[in-house]
Amino acid sequence: MEYLSEKQAKKAILDIGQRMYVRGFVAANDGNISVKTGDNEVWATPTGVSKGYMKKKMLVKVDLEGNLLEGTYKPSSELKMHLRAYRENGDIRSVCHAHPPICTCYAIAGIPLSAPVLAEAVITLGDVPIAPYAELGSSKVPEVIAPYCHTHNGILLANHGAVTWAEEPYAAYYRLESMEYYANILLITDKILGRQNLLTEEQVLSLLAMREKFGIKRGGQPHMRNGEAEG
Repeated sequence: MEYLSEKQAKKAILDIGQRMYVRGFVAANDGNISVKTGDNEVWATPTGVSKGYMKKKMLVKVDLEGNLLEGTYKPSSELKMHLRAYRENGDIRSVCHAHPPICTCYAIAGIPLSAPVLAEAVITLGDVPIAPYAELGSSKVPEVIAPYCHTHNGILLANHGAVTWAEEPYAAYYRLESMEYYANILLITDKILGRQNLLTEEQVLSLLAMREKFGIKRGGQPHMRNGEAEG
């Protein structure tokens, strides 16, 4: 699997930052995006800059230990989380972190996204667990995401937000969009309509078998009980 060029990586970071901002996934200077462009080099968003107003000259390049290689801005303290994902799983080439409102509400409430109600969500995400709370910018943040880097495509961060990863930047970002859409559907069906028709175990297993067809290497699996997927 080839790396993106630095030019391609920078363009993707700026574009995804704009998309995050326009969709309301971030406020003020929230969120961060990174792309791995070599065995020991990562381009990322800087700290203290709105994702909707970034310029190419603001981006920073670091190694997998977080040492600054290029750029005049300071890397975000949350970049530690991205770098841990890259060190845990060599297939991961991009990480996106944001605070999508509905996902963040679920993260605050301590409710994982796990009810099998959407075929697309079962295939792309499976389930979205909640990583334990860790203080912002601390060394505990990378620790709490590490167990999921080989098994899932994204997680909720307790009382914080959401993070996704993939083999290329747009896939990582689209998973963030899919996660927020899934959270919104769960909110409406469960809390407003008060009714969810869950997919059966047979239907869920059939959908999970389709992942390879779509080139999806990871993804959680809803819990099964008595022939029906558990909500």
